[in-house]
Amino acid sequence: MSAPMTSRVRGRDGIEVAVHRWGAPGERPPVVLQHGFAADSLRNWQDSGVVAALLADGREVVAVDARGHGASDKPHDPARYGEAAMAGDLAAVADELGLERFDLAGYSMGGIVSLVLAGTDPRVRRLVVGGIGAGVVERGGVDTRALRTTALVAALEADDPATVTDPTAAAFRAFADLTGADRLALAAHARVVHAESLPLGDIAAPTLVIAGDADPLAARPQVLADAITGGRLVVVPGDHLGAVRTPEFTRALVGFLGDDGGS
Repeated sequence: MSAPMTSRVRGRDGIEVAVHRWGAPGERPPVVLQHGFAADSLRNWQDSGVVAALLADGREVVAVDARGHGASDKPHDPARYGEAAMAGDLAAVADELGLERFDLAGYSMGGIVSLVLAGTDPRVRRLVVGGIGAGVVERGGVDTRALRTTALVAALEADDPATVTDPTAAAFRAFADLTGADRLALAAHARVVHAESLPLGDIAAPTLVIAGDADPLAARPQVLADAITGGRLVVVPGDHLGAVRTPEFTRALVGFLGDDGGS
């Protein structure tokens, strides 16, 4: 697979995000991808095989590095973060690329970003969200019962990762260190993660929820699927960091976005 064409798009508040594009326009709208916390477009979507599978299905692919991640701007001010701001960045990318209709897929943090956008932007035709579950309905975002915000911030800001005792927070810290992420930028976002009602009832796009069977951040995913009109659920093997990399996840995502008869 060839390297993506990468550009930058300035959001509504001046933050620039990196945009990676593969393929060419076809009969169906492009697929826009939003990655999870501490990841980036290439690790979440290219390395997992999702991009290649979408290209093989004849889709144009647009993946956006969320602010604070990947090749995008990384301010350390929490006021510049939040899933609503990231959803605004996706809308700005769609504006810049002239996308009149697009399919949208997001994982974990990116799933919440995608729900925010799909509830407010009629250009979203079909939607896939993964790595999230009942916490989105009951807490308005990432399930803070499974991952306390204070524990995650402390883990990211700790000088010595060996001092991190919360196992889920420690896993995210280890992942951030592995990827060379800007931990202070991630901590800034973690301080303001979405924690209010999401516009689930306003989502008109056919929606698929994909959850790993051992993912504590996607517990009781049927609750989320039921909260979206006509929402469907597929459960795949894996924990939070592993489920998105399984062949079952890729098949479910590509199959759902492609089962519309090409309309």
